[in-house]
Amino acid sequence: MAMSAGRDDGEPMMDMNTTPLIDVMLVLLIMFIITIPIQTHAVKIDLPQNTPPQDQPIVDPVKNKLGIGADSTVYWNGSPIDQLVLRQYLDATKRMNPEPELQFEPDANARYVTVDEVLAVIKRSGVSKMGFVGNERYGSF
Repeated sequence: MAMSAGRDDGEPMMDMNTTPLIDVMLVLLIMFIITIPIQTHAVKIDLPQNTPPQDQPIVDPVKNKLGIGADSTVYWNGSPIDQLVLRQYLDATKRMNPEPELQFEPDANARYVTVDEVLAVIKRSGVSKMGFVGNERYGSF
């Protein structure tokens, strides 16, 4: 800290020493930050329950057809489903003995990202009997 005693000609010092003022302000700022209570904000939402739908298509013990429509809707034996229900159906087929065949038939106009997500769900489920149906449609591309 710099300190001056004034000038040699006897005039009073006109400069104000702001260092103590800054120190006081910093201490007050730190105390203010410490004393502010932590804001706890909670949003209460009701999450959906993991219950299977009531109108479930039956899992066929021989073969099941998994399709993707042009609007990227996933179909299990002709009934629209979401990816959670698809995983439940695939798990049910894995528990069957012998494991039923899964026939996968995406539409030519289906979005690639949807087909990729469905294939990832199939791979994670560990299905061993799977085949692609309708590949002859893509021969002209």
